[in-house]
Amino acid sequence: MPDAASTDHPPHRQRREVQAVLFDFHGTLAQVEDPVTWVLAAAGACGHTLDRGRATVLADRFVTAGRAGGPLPARVPPHLAEHWADRDLYAHSHRAAYTGLAATVTTDVEGLPDALYDRLLGPDGWLPYADTASTLRTLHDAGIKVAVVSNIGFDIRPHFAAWGMHELIDAYALSFEVGRIKPDPAIFLRACGMLGADPERTLMVGDSPADAGAVQAGCAALVLPAAEPGRPNGLGATLALAGCAA
Repeated sequence: MPDAASTDHPPHRQRREVQAVLFDFHGTLAQVEDPVTWVLAAAGACGHTLDRGRATVLADRFVTAGRAGGPLPARVPPHLAEHWADRDLYAHSHRAAYTGLAATVTTDVEGLPDALYDRLLGPDGWLPYADTASTLRTLHDAGIKVAVVSNIGFDIRPHFAAWGMHELIDAYALSFEVGRIKPDPAIFLRACGMLGADPERTLMVGDSPADAGAVQAGCAALVLPAAEPGRPNGLGATLALAGCAA
């Protein structure tokens, strides 16, 4: 007869304390502004005032052509193929790819493709999610290191500085600086190295299968569906997994 103390369940393993959290940027901590607002602001920077109806039509066309932070384009023109392939590795390719896609949309606003791209480069073109600041602050106050790991072709440090969150980020592993693109394990390992964190005690939080690639580097991964701009994005789940109170 089996010992009364025996069990069919495997022995309990104590969960390892989370030492660091890696966050994706777009779709996880922040979202690009509404497409119509984007077009209106860019046209204004070019000295043009568009009515909302015209801006809405153009916004649909620009998003379909391919907007950074938007859905992938259905077709990339052959002359942009090389820049498109390298867009997250080199700043010049990122700009060339997205301004080139925007230039396929016919408008009477001179300089609009560059103005649309320039909206990305500053914080006004983005909205942090409603729970981003509180989540980062809670992790910071709990002594948990934080890095932003992003496939991106430009520097986002000024965005966090403008939002008053720069002090809450300990490191940035940006693909165009690191030379690796998610889901390559190397970019996650680089981020862990920047933080001095053990990958097995690190959590990656993102919104795509590329972010889940962190498991190949030994990290745990949490994938959240991206919310609408400015709304909560479910980041409270990060705090629960990290073992710190909201």
